[in-house]
Amino acid sequence: MTAHGFLLFDTAIGRCGIAWGTRGITLLQLPEGREQNTRARLLERVPDAAREAPPPPDVQRAVDAIVALLRGEASDLSGVALDMERVPPFHRRVYEVARTIPPGATLTYGDIAARLGSLGAARAVGQALGRNPFAILVPCHRVLAAGGKVGGFSANGGVTTKLRLLSIESARAAGALQADDGGALGFDPAVAVERLRASDAALARLIDAVGPFGMRLDRTSSLFVALAESIVYQQLTGKAAATIFARVRALFARAHEGPTPEQILRASDEKLRAAGLSRAKLLSLRDLARRAQDGELPTLAEVHGMEDEAIIERLTQVRGIGRWTVEMLLMFRLGRPDVLPVDDYGIRKGFAIAFKLPDLPARKDLERRGERWKPYRTAASWYLWRAVDLARGD
Repeated sequence: MTAHGFLLFDTAIGRCGIAWGTRGITLLQLPEGREQNTRARLLERVPDAAREAPPPPDVQRAVDAIVALLRGEASDLSGVALDMERVPPFHRRVYEVARTIPPGATLTYGDIAARLGSLGAARAVGQALGRNPFAILVPCHRVLAAGGKVGGFSANGGVTTKLRLLSIESARAAGALQADDGGALGFDPAVAVERLRASDAALARLIDAVGPFGMRLDRTSSLFVALAESIVYQQLTGKAAATIFARVRALFARAHEGPTPEQILRASDEKLRAAGLSRAKLLSLRDLARRAQDGELPTLAEVHGMEDEAIIERLTQVRGIGRWTVEMLLMFRLGRPDVLPVDDYGIRKGFAIAFKLPDLPARKDLERRGERWKPYRTAASWYLWRAVDLARGD
């Protein structure tokens, strides 16, 4: 590799940083919330990497592989060269074992200690992984505490970040929804955008302002987990909801796979409320779990064969799940092509911006204009949301 340098790059979990030297990569920095914080943290940890520079080819290949992995694609990082010159010998041995854990699989701290021939060293293994400078490249997120509990994670976001990484990988390993080439969206994005351009000149101007269609699916291996997450996220900021849902998942073994109906029904009210759930959301989760256990909730495979309105009718029978929640599921979990959430504030606001209206449109007006966008109202909705982002300067 060439002389020391670093680079910030975008991934599905945020803007990461990578630093390198002549012997290999010296640091992989996970997002710190804001770009300047990520950069400052990287430079604090690797002061040698004072120069932001274009990456050499081997680093660029590593970056591409990391980006692919975090999109849920098959990606092998085990061969990426790491500079472990400053890593203590025991930590180096721990990292070498951790690098053998494939995506979708996990080991415990005790498992790694056993593989090192040090059965009593589980705590030392945890300490070594807590100082891991190569997050993702040395996949410490794939190492759990005894009993399959999630354990700790030193990166920004803590357990929430660890569970997100594990969820990305386990969903792919389980054969969950794929959106890498747009095929699993249920429509061809290029065809959708061209159809929208031809159908509506005002929408075409918005498309030109926003740029390429960038919607991606949120992977899930279970309809129950997807709906449980939706319930928790209602009326909360994304960050607050992610923290609470991570706490709920961390209550149970195999936390990264999400809770099961049986786990939710067995857990006490006190235990679930302590994770941050309101009483209303607790009652909704229990109703969802009971329906799933009784066979009233369709499986992920079953909903793929159902019409949109049939899915809405079936799922809105669950306490706390309304039409909007199911519409988000249809769009962002199932990739349905023709969903227009007319009651969504962001959609109405984006419509007012794009069509230069002084006020938010009435429901019937949005529905009437949306007739032009069939059968690709999902793509139109995505662009209307982006209109709001453009107006804010995001």
